[in-house]
Amino acid sequence: MLVQLREELYSSSWDRMLADLQDRLKGRPYIFKLVNRIQDDITRIEKLRDYEKQNNVNLAAFIKGEKA
Repeated sequence: MLVQLREELYSSSWDRMLADLQDRLKGRPYIFKLVNRIQDDITRIEKLRDYEKQNNVNLAAFIKGEKA
C-alpha cells in the first residue's frame, strides 16, 4: 500500500512522502492531493458498503478466498 501511495501521490519519491507525513504530524501544510484521495475513498467506501448491504455479502471474504 505504501509503495502504491508513493507512486500515485508523491511522484515515486520516498523523501516527498516522508516530508509530507512529518509535516502532517507537526500540523504544517501538507500535500492537497491526499485530501482529494481521502474524499474519493469515502465515496468508494460508501458504494462498497451499500453493495455489501444490498447483496448480503462480505467482500473481504472474496479477498481471503472464503465463501461469501
